[in-house]
Amino acid sequence: MVIRDSEPHPHTRKEQIYETASALFSRNGYRSTSVRDIARQLDLQGGSLYAHITSKEQVLWEIVSRVAESFDAAVRPIAESDGPAPDRLRRMIHAHIDVLVQHFSHATVFFQDWRHLGGERRAEVINLRDRYEALFRQVIVDGVATGQFAERDPRLAAIFLLTAMNGIPGWYRSDGERAAEDVANAFAEMLLSGLIATNRVNAQKGSSA
Repeated sequence: MVIRDSEPHPHTRKEQIYETASALFSRNGYRSTSVRDIARQLDLQGGSLYAHITSKEQVLWEIVSRVAESFDAAVRPIAESDGPAPDRLRRMIHAHIDVLVQHFSHATVFFQDWRHLGGERRAEVINLRDRYEALFRQVIVDGVATGQFAERDPRLAAIFLLTAMNGIPGWYRSDGERAAEDVANAFAEMLLSGLIATNRVNAQKGSSA
C-alpha cells in the first residue's frame, strides 16, 4: 500500500515513516530494507526522506527505544507494586504479551534487529534489556523468599520466561486460532507452574480435595 498526502504535518509524516519502516523491517529484515524502499512506500523521493530522518539507523533506534519504553511502562508498575509474587508475575506476563501483540511489528523489529544498531545505541539497548529483566528477576526473588516459589536461579528463571515470551512473534498471528488473551493465559499457567513451590502446589490440591 502506498500512502499519499500532499503536505502532511512534519510530525505525522515522521510517524508514517516509523510505521512504514517497522512494517518493512519486520517483514524483510533491517539489512534487506533500504531507505529507497521506505520512501517508495510513502510515495517520496529517497532524498526527501532525509528531511524527516537522519539515517536508516535512526529510524531503527526510534522503533527499538519506543518498544523498550512500552514494555517498561506496562510491566514496572506491576513489578514494583504490593501483592503476592505469583500474582504480580502473572500480571507481568500478561502485560508483556499485551505490549508485544499491540505493537507487533515494532516488537518483531526490536527482537530481530536491535543488534544492527551502532555501538552506543546497542549498549543502551543492552542496558535497557538488563534493567527490564531485573524486574522479573526481583519478583522471582521475592517469591522464593516468601516460600511461594521453589528455589530457582532467579536470573535463569527470568531469562527463561522472557525467552519464551519473546519467541511469540515467530509464530503468533492475530487472525490465528488463539486470541492474544488465550496465549497470555496459557503462557502464565505453564511458566508459573515451573516456579511454584511444590509444598504450595500440594497445599492447593489438598484444599480443593
